[in-house]
Amino acid sequence: MTTLASGSATLTRDALTVLQPGFTGTSAPDWLLRRLGEGLASVGLFGRNIASPTQLGRLTAQLRAERDDVLVAIDEEGGDVTRLEVRTGSSFPGNHALGAVDDVTLTREVAFELGRRLAESGVNLNWAPSADVNSNPGNPVIGVRSFGADTDLVARHTAAYVTGLQAAGVAACTKHFPGHGDTAVDSHHALPRIDVDGSVLHARELAPFRAAIAAGSRAVMSAHILVPALDPDRPATLSRRILTGLLREELGYQGLIVTDGMEMQAIAGTYGIERGSVLAIAAGADAICVGGGLADDETVRRLRDALVSAVRSGELAEERLADAAERVRALARWTAAASASVAVSASTPDAASASASGGVSTGLGAGAGTGAGHDVGLVAARRALTVTRSEAYEPVGEPPYVAALTPVANIAVGDETPWGVAAELALLLPGTKTGSFAGGDGEDAAVAALTAAGDRRIVAVVRDEHRHAWMASALDTLLAARPDTIVVEMGVPQATPRGALHIATHGAARVCGRAAAEIIAGH
Repeated sequence: MTTLASGSATLTRDALTVLQPGFTGTSAPDWLLRRLGEGLASVGLFGRNIASPTQLGRLTAQLRAERDDVLVAIDEEGGDVTRLEVRTGSSFPGNHALGAVDDVTLTREVAFELGRRLAESGVNLNWAPSADVNSNPGNPVIGVRSFGADTDLVARHTAAYVTGLQAAGVAACTKHFPGHGDTAVDSHHALPRIDVDGSVLHARELAPFRAAIAAGSRAVMSAHILVPALDPDRPATLSRRILTGLLREELGYQGLIVTDGMEMQAIAGTYGIERGSVLAIAAGADAICVGGGLADDETVRRLRDALVSAVRSGELAEERLADAAERVRALARWTAAASASVAVSASTPDAASASASGGVSTGLGAGAGTGAGHDVGLVAARRALTVTRSEAYEPVGEPPYVAALTPVANIAVGDETPWGVAAELALLLPGTKTGSFAGGDGEDAAVAALTAAGDRRIVAVVRDEHRHAWMASALDTLLAARPDTIVVEMGVPQATPRGALHIATHGAARVCGRAAAEIIAGH
């Protein structure tokens, strides 16, 4: 084996460089700062790390005081998956709402404003957008995180999102390659499998990633999914055929390849995180994402040592590890240059946009995220609504009762982010009451909601009614007893609209709730 490293120090440094770990707390722990000094080049942030924009700015400044070119990454999709506003709900609708509007200029503007807020807080790498085509309506983990089920629509909005985000100086990380939309299993819990032939994959799943690559996406995230048509033996994150053969060689992608979280059970429960990380780098990945669940120095040490041992044993080529580390550093250089360019070019919008997007003008000025740009999320949420009224519908005149039929949240979304319309309705119709009713027996949930509501008008809020039989049953009972019930669907609107008024928001972001509340209250 050719030896590239000048010694064990260089090898260890490269092993740290390819890791993207998380941590607990709202300030950087000593172990993390020490690892940055030893070669760690990236840090991942989650909702637990963020209390306010001011605190986030202090945290990222603390990281940069230790290493000025550090990549600070976050999983901020907007919509249902938000870390910036994890305790309040997002100011931006998610992908499904943007796809429902189908205005690529609006998608660019939303992505730019989101990117501007990230950059302002010191975040320079966003693990977004999701380029998955949600072709399986029963998908338990993608759903409203996808722009939709139409391949061409997903492709054009993925490209628009990448362009807008990077115009703000924040690197996009398009996910989940080669496409997580046709799965019936959540890879947080087990290994999903997609059994379609290669021609379908190339025409459907891969098209949005081609669009993202053409738009200059600086990073791509791999999926923990088994796709036998591409590799019958290993999931995409660990597959050389998929990461190197398909993504690098066939699609011509030259940016950073990041893994999805290695502690997800699709990998941790089958290969283990150490073995999985070695296989991922060997397959062509450049950065190992870990920290959503395992977020401590011991995890970083274990993964660092596993990579170093694999090189020394000959299992992992030293050249491959060195190449991966260099790609991480190259992205760090790009983010530094993009951030400086956007700041310096604030008075020349076209130049700023062109520089930040890799030389292609986005049509977004440096001021695109100011003034009216601050409201672009609410504007988009309003435009995304699909409203169906019955002939007998009567507007709400008194404070209603909001019955939230609440499914179990998937891990990507989390259960700490509020959703629904009750809080927003209470602002418009003071005195609004609410209750949450979980799965089990739908009729029992409906009876409980009817009892709690009393004489109040009922607003039933659901999330993916088509995926939850108990939820559909609860609506049957509610509508039979109270035909004037208003139904708000905040997931994928796959079920037939019903109720005196039916509002499909295409997502559960705070602004989606606000837009629906305005309709209900007649504002």
